[in-house]
Amino acid sequence: MKYIGAHVSASGGVENAPVNAHEIGAKAFALFTKNQKQWFSKPLTEQNINLFKENCEKYGFKPEHILPHDSYLINLGNPVAENLKKSRSAFLDEIRRCELLGLDRLNFHPGSHLKQISEEECLDTIAESINITLNKTKGVTAVIENTAGQGTNLGYKFEHLKYIIDRVEDKSRVGVCLDTCHSYTAGYDIKSEKGYKKIFKEFDRIVGFNYLKGMHINDSKKDLATRVDRHDSLGKGFLGEEVFQRIMNDPRFDNIPLILETPDDSLWEQEIKWLYSLIGIREIRE
Repeated sequence: MKYIGAHVSASGGVENAPVNAHEIGAKAFALFTKNQKQWFSKPLTEQNINLFKENCEKYGFKPEHILPHDSYLINLGNPVAENLKKSRSAFLDEIRRCELLGLDRLNFHPGSHLKQISEEECLDTIAESINITLNKTKGVTAVIENTAGQGTNLGYKFEHLKYIIDRVEDKSRVGVCLDTCHSYTAGYDIKSEKGYKKIFKEFDRIVGFNYLKGMHINDSKKDLATRVDRHDSLGKGFLGEEVFQRIMNDPRFDNIPLILETPDDSLWEQEIKWLYSLIGIREIRE
C-alpha cells in the first residue's frame, strides 16, 4: 500500500502537523519538530507530546508513515571542530525530540566538506556523528537523504550512502530517503523507463532496498546532472509525469512515507489525489 503525504506545517505546535496532513487527504506526513532555521528551540511540553500522539491516533497516522526532518543548519561532516560539536548536539536533540513524540525515524542531509577536508574524511565524520548519536538514544532510525550534490554537499552518489552505512555500528538504526528531484539532478536518469529500471537496480545493488525508509516525491526545475536542488510541482518540471506513475505502481515503494516537498502547498491536496489515481494504471517490473 502507498502512504502519500506532504511536509506540512507544525506552526503553533507539533500537534498541528497531523491535523494539517489530514486536511489535505494525506496518509503520511513530514514535519520539523522545531524551527529548522534555529540551532535550539524550547523543549517540547507534555501537552505538545500528548496532543501530537492523540492527533496521530485520531487521524490514523502510524510512526512508520511519519518522516520528521532535522534542521537545515546541521552539518554532521563539518570540518570545523566547534561547528561539528554544535551540529552533533543539535542532531542529538532532534533524535530525542523524535523519541518523545514516539516517532521511529529522522530524515537528514548527510553533510558538507566545505572544501576543507576530503570527501572520505567528511563521510567518515558523518558516520562517526551518527554512531555517537545512536549510542546515546534508542528506537529512532537515522535516515540519510540523498542530495543533488549542490555546492560541497555529499550524499549525491549511492556510493556515498553505502560508505556511511558501512561505518554505522547499529545497522538496524540507519536508513535512506530517496528524493526524486535530487536523484535526477545528481545524474541518475530515473525519467525514462530504461533509466528507471537501471537506476533502482543499481540502488538495490549498492545500498539495498532494505534500507529505504522514505521518499521525497518532487519534480525538478533543473535538468539531469545539473547538481542543482530546485523542486517543482509534479508534472511541471523536467521529470514529467511518467516517473511518478512508475513509482506509484512499484511495490518496492510500498509501506514507506512518500512525501511531497513540492513548492506550491496549495496544490498538495490535488497532487496527493493525482498520485493515488495513478495506482493500478501500470505494473512495474524490475
